[in-house]
Amino acid sequence: MLDQQLRQLLYDDADRMAALSALRQLSLPDAYIGAGFVRNLVWDHLHGYQATVLNDVDVVYFDPKLRWQDLELETSLTKLIPNLNWQVKNQALMHQKHGDAPYHNTEDAIRRWPELETAIAVRLNDDDDFEILAPFGLSSLFAGQLTPNPAREYQLFLNRVRTKNWLTHWPRLSLVEAQQGDINPTVPKQNA
Repeated sequence: MLDQQLRQLLYDDADRMAALSALRQLSLPDAYIGAGFVRNLVWDHLHGYQATVLNDVDVVYFDPKLRWQDLELETSLTKLIPNLNWQVKNQALMHQKHGDAPYHNTEDAIRRWPELETAIAVRLNDDDDFEILAPFGLSSLFAGQLTPNPAREYQLFLNRVRTKNWLTHWPRLSLVEAQQGDINPTVPKQNA
């Protein structure tokens, strides 16, 4: 199963395990590490690469009571692992940036990320097992696809593909084109 394959890839990566352990120490509500942290790991595996250096580590959590400041959390994580560029975002606030209705939880928030393969996050629970959020599943990620999220503007997806040079760095990826009228029934279209 793909979730078991992802778990093994994570277990085998000491840096990612350390990052997940550091996040667990903060005991943030509904907190995960996602985006390139997971996506790049799988794409590297598919290409037979050693781990690509992470530009940042995207920590997402959901706290509508706003008990923490994201910059303070980044500082706390940096004290635990100083060589990582921690990026912490409370998903209870991110709907404002994107013009969406308020999100219900972290999974609801990542369901709106621009690529289906980016919309995956993991955390290490108290039993040293992984909890995986993958609202669109893991199949397209392990198939080496790069798929636009119909909940976002297609041009945003194309801009990200171009500026991040994914197809150059991971040349065996296949770009999935958006279809006219492509709508994911689990994601409401963004209001214009």
